[in-house]
Amino acid sequence: MAEIVILLAIKKIGNALANGAADQASTQFAKYRMQLKELQGNMGRAARELRVMHDVLYQMDIRNCDDQVYEGWLEEVRKVAHVMEDMVDEYLYLVGRQQDTMCCFYLKKGFRKPRSLLSLNQIAFKVKEIEKDLAHLSETKKRWVPMINNPDTSSSKYIVKRSQDLANISRSLDDEDLVGVDKNREKLEQWLASDDLECSVIALLGMGGLGKTSLAANVYRKERDKFQCHAWVSISQTYSREDVLRNIIKELFRDKVNVISNTAAMDIACLEVTMKRFLEQQRYLIILDDVWTPEAFDDLSRALIHNDKGSRLIITTREGDVAALASRGHILTLEALPEELAWDLFCKKAYPRDTNHECPAELKPLSKEIVNKCKGLPLVTVSVGSLLRVREKTIDEWRRINDQLSWELINNSRLGHIRNVLHLSFIYLPTHLKSCFLYCSLFPEDYLFKRKRLIRLWIAEGFIEERGESTLEEVAEGYLKELIDRNMIQLVERNSFGRIKEFKIGLGN
Repeated sequence: MAEIVILLAIKKIGNALANGAADQASTQFAKYRMQLKELQGNMGRAARELRVMHDVLYQMDIRNCDDQVYEGWLEEVRKVAHVMEDMVDEYLYLVGRQQDTMCCFYLKKGFRKPRSLLSLNQIAFKVKEIEKDLAHLSETKKRWVPMINNPDTSSSKYIVKRSQDLANISRSLDDEDLVGVDKNREKLEQWLASDDLECSVIALLGMGGLGKTSLAANVYRKERDKFQCHAWVSISQTYSREDVLRNIIKELFRDKVNVISNTAAMDIACLEVTMKRFLEQQRYLIILDDVWTPEAFDDLSRALIHNDKGSRLIITTREGDVAALASRGHILTLEALPEELAWDLFCKKAYPRDTNHECPAELKPLSKEIVNKCKGLPLVTVSVGSLLRVREKTIDEWRRINDQLSWELINNSRLGHIRNVLHLSFIYLPTHLKSCFLYCSLFPEDYLFKRKRLIRLWIAEGFIEERGESTLEEVAEGYLKELIDRNMIQLVERNSFGRIKEFKIGLGN
């Protein structure tokens, strides 16, 4: 993604224009004050242009991921951002090369020594050219790249649609696609059937692709008729409270067309009153699928009656702080499938029923490698297995798929829903977490990160912002905990004090 390249360039420009660097530059280049002022002005304008581009990319990326014009434009943005970063490195080295005092030591952290030292004038000339290139790219986008303000493809509507599409795919999975869920399903059914009359909130927690929605849908279909009324609604990252309330009312009053028609002209306050009155004497089951923030849950749960009729509210989420809102002891944390169950699921989808889903002996080693790359994520395993079901069952074809699986995940239209699962997790990250998370993508797949080392690297790159009296190390550890709570990073081990020690990033991200 181009976002990390642009963020790095912006942060480095910020370092170059910071007071310490500016003072050092003014002292060292006192004879060239006008040229220095012009260079710093060009850097500032380039940073502003890059920041606007970054904000535009945030809105465009998920909707234009298959657009060749957009991809070509994006590649040019990457190139210019890389060149800008190099020029800032040259400038900072030039400013700090003659002395290594504490006041300028931070300027050189994370910066390589340039192969050939450019003069201030040469750097100024190149930065001016970069500023022109950025202006040209902005004009090119207006002429050729699809506009992002189309009301039919606005960012919020697009995200809602993608979330709903993913929910529909997950809800429609066959029972045979649900493996390794027996204990969780049994526990969920027990909570729903409990004699406890207090309205309880149940949370299904886990990263995208683990099967939270599929499990909830499976249990919902079996248990909903045991309640007086029931409803399922998808929330997504950008939801409309009014739309969600209308959807719940449609489900609750599915057999009462006149009531639904009467709600058409109601405002949000009337909708809330109507729903509360109906639920007051009902034992209900409501599923809030794909809840992203505690605020969203609080916002919607206020419209529900917490009666003493044995009602149940189930939420599915990727966020730890959302799951924490569940009733005490009512959180189900979904984990990746163990190797043997992932293998069984893959074989069910990749090999036909008439062969009893048996994998041919000659394809077994390659099939095992492919399954391992799916990281135990049911959605990925089912999708890749289904893709291979229609492919030629030869060693050469299996080897090609195995070698190109990463490319297939990015480019194959049949795997588009997997890309959406991964992308929806990423685009909801705040900017400060995006840069830290994307930095981890520079390391090999399945790389085992050490907390202390990665935190130092984040600090050296300038990703960590000062917060009150906390040290940069403490702030960075807070970032790391937040990424784990959001299920973007998988915790592997804690130390004897309970602190994060080792972790990794899997395919689910």
